Amino acid sequence: QVQLVESGGGLVQAGGSLRLSCAASFGSSFTVDDMSWYRQAPGKQRELVARITSGGNPNYADSVKGRFTISTDNAKSTVFLQMNSLKPEDAAVYYCKADGRLRSTGSYYYSWGQGTQVTVSS
Repeated sequence: QVQLVESGGGLVQAGGSLRLSCAASFGSSFTVDDMSWYRQAPGKQRELVARITSGGNPNYADSVKGRFTISTDNAKSTVFLQMNSLKPEDAAVYYCKADGRLRSTGSYYYSWGQGTQVTVSS
């Protein structure tokens, strides 16, 4: 049982900031390797925005480097995406994703949240 719930989306002016949250529940059967934020604008494919490993190593898409920061709380039960200097092209539905393995078999497993809308006005 893996459940991800995003929140924090909304309307912001270009140049403004927004912080997204992803509340995660994994259960004992799942080992988390990575937590990621993706986004998808209408008519476009979903793209990776930021990823953080279980060891705390972050990675970012070139388009958001220096503006976005991915982080987790101490228990790794919540993943955040701090978005600064927002641009109109950042507008999209943002999704949280967990990647990991089933403890029983070691098989790869992933789960998506439902998404939260980010709108950037110019």
